[in-house]
Amino acid sequence: MKAFVTGGAGFIGSHLTDSLLDMGTEVHIIDNLSSGKKEYVNPAAVFHEKDISDPSIVELIDLHKPDYIYHLAAQADVNRSTECPYQDMKTNLIGTINLLDGCRKAPIKKFIFSSTSAVYGNGPDKKLTEQSPLNPASFYGLSKVSAEKYIQLYGDFFSVPFSILRYGNVYGPRQTAKGEGGVIAVFLEKLKQSERLKLNGDGDQTRDFIYVQDIVDANIAASMHHSNDIFHISTGSSASINKLIELLKDLHPSPIDYFHSENRIGDIKHSCLDNSKAVNSLNWSPSFSLKEGILQTYRSFLKK
Repeated sequence: MKAFVTGGAGFIGSHLTDSLLDMGTEVHIIDNLSSGKKEYVNPAAVFHEKDISDPSIVELIDLHKPDYIYHLAAQADVNRSTECPYQDMKTNLIGTINLLDGCRKAPIKKFIFSSTSAVYGNGPDKKLTEQSPLNPASFYGLSKVSAEKYIQLYGDFFSVPFSILRYGNVYGPRQTAKGEGGVIAVFLEKLKQSERLKLNGDGDQTRDFIYVQDIVDANIAASMHHSNDIFHISTGSSASINKLIELLKDLHPSPIDYFHSENRIGDIKHSCLDNSKAVNSLNWSPSFSLKEGILQTYRSFLKK
């Protein structure tokens, strides 16, 4: 079995690569190292240092003919998407279309796409389902919605089999505090440097935080699902940023200093994803509680 992992030198992609290799899969990584790190590239994988927006990606897929493509490479920073919408579109949309065109030339068993809760924006639903209205509040969210629609049409027109996975807020070891870095990685990097933590807004905004290994397991489960479909990969519960501070206080040996700032443009106030469809259809469920996941992540960042 052969798999391509785009973004395989990055946070989630490197963990996915490790698990696939443990399963005996031949893994090819595509990564331009703009946010990924060479040291995260598993030496047992074949590494292609390429940008997914490069048209040569089509020929690369045709040459190696993978059974599965796990598409995780993305420009995932909301602030950067606001500063440069074109670059956001180029990576997240054009890059995805290149990969899909490769699938037309070399048919695959499954195209597994990493999407996001940002596709919903500030929706009215307390807990979002896969049928909730798509109303992105950022260019990043918009680029992911657009990529999803292309994937669905490639499925309809060219029989490219797919699973679209809309993630909650992923965290865990190897996450960077820059680029796609989430709030937990940012906080832990600040603690490592003995710096004050900045809370955007009042800290009451909530997120559905999910540990990276649970995301990896869901990707592998989705690759075995026979139908084209969309799933929420989440815990189905949410926690506030203030709650994160309290959990970190329990772990950190010294007092944590923090302050509140203005809300970020394009930020979502509350986000919680109903994961029942994935649990029922993929034979998958999250294994890590927030407390356990933060403990593992804290130890990896601060080397405890």
